[in-house]
Amino acid sequence: MARRTSLREFQMSVANRLRDLASRKTVASKLGFQVGNENWIVNLVDVSEVIPVPQSMPVPLTKEWFRGVANIRGNLYSIVDFAAFQGSDAIAAGMERRVILISDRQIAGSGLIISRMLGLRNPEQFTLDESGGARAPWVKGVFRDPAGMLWRELDVAALVQDAGFLEVGVQ
Repeated sequence: MARRTSLREFQMSVANRLRDLASRKTVASKLGFQVGNENWIVNLVDVSEVIPVPQSMPVPLTKEWFRGVANIRGNLYSIVDFAAFQGSDAIAAGMERRVILISDRQIAGSGLIISRMLGLRNPEQFTLDESGGARAPWVKGVFRDPAGMLWRELDVAALVQDAGFLEVGVQ
């Protein structure tokens, strides 16, 4: 027969579990994704959602990397091909490609098309790679994982403040 616990015992148990959780070291996760052949990570707080690529309406007189505007649950989002924006080939259509919706605390209504998701990554397993030369201002750092793979960290705040990212119109 199950033992009945009093409300006081239950409250004490919950308080003890919360204290234990607060004292544990928390590991900040980062979201891993691929753009072309490059591996990237981004802070989870900079991402509001990851969705399949929505149908978008092209906008005349915009740069090729600006894929258009999409209606996502009644809100308009500008959709950017992240590979093409960086000067690489545009991301081809495919089942694995996704759109990372940038958090509204960074910029409202913007999404990046990526090649595929790679899941959560533990930043404590990465080591800083200082062998690289010049890098884009929206690359916070370059790292290596335990397998030796190279990862770039996306600095969303720097990206959304970059004049090249904000100027989608052709001159």
